[in-house]
Amino acid sequence: MENTDEIQKEFLRQQNELHDKIELTDKFDMTSVKLVAGVDLAYWNKDDEEYAVCCIVVIDAETHEVVEKQHYSGKIEVPYMPEFLAFRELPLILKTEELLENSPDIYVFDGNGYLHPRHMGIATHASFYLNKPTIGIAKTYFRVDKKTDYTEPENEAGSYTDIIIDGEVYGRALRTHKDVKPIFISIGNFVSIDTACAFAMKLTDKESHIPLPTRLADLETHIAREAERS
Repeated sequence: MENTDEIQKEFLRQQNELHDKIELTDKFDMTSVKLVAGVDLAYWNKDDEEYAVCCIVVIDAETHEVVEKQHYSGKIEVPYMPEFLAFRELPLILKTEELLENSPDIYVFDGNGYLHPRHMGIATHASFYLNKPTIGIAKTYFRVDKKTDYTEPENEAGSYTDIIIDGEVYGRALRTHKDVKPIFISIGNFVSIDTACAFAMKLTDKESHIPLPTRLADLETHIAREAERS
């Protein structure tokens, strides 16, 4: 395997190259979205090797019914390096996407997008290969500069606070229900932060404070991982 420093230099070059292609505005009409895909991965170790499974769950944007579920597993070839997670996960994501029989209008990731030191979290990075609008929805807060925290939104459904770093909005802390912890929204690509939050609220049901696409994808990764490990 290449030296880790050399790998990071190459990954950094690729991130910087893609950075200027990020679009923070809506490239679609929200009412035209029919199918939404949730994407998540789960990891495990076997014989000193690291493996992961990617699950994509496609739902109907209006009825919230599951339209399709696909997964793909394989060995992780890229070592863990902070800020370069997308390079570990993207190969499995694209393999899973190839299995889809339905074409999602937008992808929602269990992870970050613009909320990243170079605005290149998995939701953003993957958009350039999926060629679709993407949104990042994280359950825990990622401190981009190790010191900037977020402000708790008011305790009401739909309330939010912007995550601002050096005068720029990196994402939002959004409370989807009263009396629940906030989730963290960041655009992936080809979508505005307002629309990303609107989708998160629209796709959240009474069962959980996590939007349905990524919640279902998360549940599927646990099922698929157990099947792969058995």
